[in-house]
Amino acid sequence: MHSENLINALSNGLALAGAKVVGLGIDIVHIPRIEESIRRVGVRFEQRMFTPAEAAYARGVPGQQAERLAARFAAKEAAIKALSLSEVGVDWRDIEVVRHDDGACSLALHGKALEAARARGVARALVCLSHDGDYAAAVVAVVSDTAEQEGS
Repeated sequence: MHSENLINALSNGLALAGAKVVGLGIDIVHIPRIEESIRRVGVRFEQRMFTPAEAAYARGVPGQQAERLAARFAAKEAAIKALSLSEVGVDWRDIEVVRHDDGACSLALHGKALEAARARGVARALVCLSHDGDYAAAVVAVVSDTAEQEGS
């Protein structure tokens, strides 16, 4: 019920632009768990879970690979929740965190994730990533631009 209240509050703020939040997801990841997967499975872990661009970005700064991958993993989990994809069986790489030149991130959806988003009328997915200490977190809001306009 709390997530429904948050969705309503976010939607009210977006209503002026004709948009509506239709799903919200959050996830937190323990970074040492990702470090262990990198150690145990190596590049196969990256290839299974992340797009080549995500993996390259994560390796871009020595010592930050695990926290960058953990934040992206959290975003993928949050997107699965926001889009109600847990029963669909999407490929992890169907949800991609794209980092822009200004440092902001967005989500690119592919395959079954994109199909599910389109079926729900999702126009875009908003993502916020964070990491501190041993944890990385992400929040994803999926937004429809088909909300009814007031006074229509």
